[in-house]
Amino acid sequence: MLDSHHQAELHFPFAAPLNPHELVEVHPGVLWARLPLPFRLDHINVYFIEDGDGWAVIDTGIGDEVTRAVWQRLLDGPLRGRRITRLIVTHFHPDHIGLAGWLAERYGVPLLTSQTTYLSCVNISLSPGALDAKIYRDFYLRHGLDAETTARVSTRGHNYLRMVTGLPPTFRRLVAQDVLNIGGRVFEVLSGDGHAPEQLMLHCPAEKLFFAADQILAKITPNVSVWAVEPDGNPLDLYLRSLRSLQALLPPDTLVLPGHQLPFRHLQVRCAELIRHHEERCAAIASACHGVPRTTADIVPFVFRRPLDPHQMSFAFSEVQAHVNYMVERGELFWGTGRDDVSTVESAAAPRATAGE
Repeated sequence: MLDSHHQAELHFPFAAPLNPHELVEVHPGVLWARLPLPFRLDHINVYFIEDGDGWAVIDTGIGDEVTRAVWQRLLDGPLRGRRITRLIVTHFHPDHIGLAGWLAERYGVPLLTSQTTYLSCVNISLSPGALDAKIYRDFYLRHGLDAETTARVSTRGHNYLRMVTGLPPTFRRLVAQDVLNIGGRVFEVLSGDGHAPEQLMLHCPAEKLFFAADQILAKITPNVSVWAVEPDGNPLDLYLRSLRSLQALLPPDTLVLPGHQLPFRHLQVRCAELIRHHEERCAAIASACHGVPRTTADIVPFVFRRPLDPHQMSFAFSEVQAHVNYMVERGELFWGTGRDDVSTVESAAAPRATAGE
């Protein structure tokens, strides 16, 4: 959480959250809508940028019937009479890409996204049975989750990843440093990692607009996770590098339009807070592992103190693993021999046992 000093420095031009099905103009020619999600984080922001005789759309919401119904009410109501010109998807998580296929097919809209986003969605969300594969179960078991919890996490915990409609067979690839002209505005395409690989963001320097996706949010920390397909990855390092890059690039009075929660200004304040948050988590993990070899599963309760359902546990476990990998790379933790083929880590500051002890 933000302390009172830092909270006062952030500026929220829209103090109250949107009602369902409401559109708000957050900047001339830019509309904001909030769509429901069936999770603890119960909404996603989508944006509409005026684009000639229509609207360019950023992100879609999740692929369920409730979200389709909200879209239909928007298209038949406040958006009626203006077409969708293009659909820009920031990253492969289902709350952002879930209805991309439905919208693209129904309205003949081209999909613009990163190649990683497109292929990740096809590989993870649209590949039947992929998430129940042995590689995922082994990943959890190797790092200390018991068999029963592993079974729940690798099935029910991953269900949300399947909430995606079939993608269109073609897309336009966007990469960092591309330039998009949308309705006369010039947007620079930025790319950030850590939360999602090659996550896209749009920056309009002339109007100080920044569509941040989930890379930086005002009051919650984006999930940064290690996944089974890259078990030794270091996404937290990539994420912290991205935050420092954004701190240096964007003016403080830039209007940040995030994927969740409220638009805000003074991005540098929030970047500093997020960096400190992860440093504090690393300190908590180092303390938990001081002189005591622990698995990733052992560490989860030291970081996430509330009860976790399978969906939340899959995120919590993988985020703790991201911190462990980051700390191992920095020499703050070392891998132990483990027990029964289960990996453990221990604080590098702790004295190692010598032979005979």
